[in-house]
Amino acid sequence: VQLQASGGGLVQAGGSLRFTCAASGGIFTIEGMGWYRQAPGGQRELVATITSGGSTNYADSVKGRFTISRDDAKYTAYLQMSSLKPEDTAVYYCNAARITYYSGDEVGALYDVWGQGTQVTVSS
Repeated sequence: VQLQASGGGLVQAGGSLRFTCAASGGIFTIEGMGWYRQAPGGQRELVATITSGGSTNYADSVKGRFTISRDDAKYTAYLQMSSLKPEDTAVYYCNAARITYYSGDEVGALYDVWGQGTQVTVSS
């Protein structure tokens, strides 16, 4: 079971980027998914989360600019980032609170699963 994130890069202020976080490996269900970020010298902070029911939560700093969504049929979550600012520069990580997966005749569970970090750099 793994989370594969993609979509980071370099963009000018005011631009947009879209992140994708796809789970793979015999997935059965995924509960809450989200993105976190860590700026140089800073702590990892919440960006946005979405529950299995579709309820969303955003950091105040990204409200109105970022939109999180998910496609459960594809075991994938998305983060659309618009009106990017230089202070959005960070390494972004996707997260799944709980993933259940097929393991032979059983169903296993993993908690607090992280994808690899993806750099976003916003130039002024």
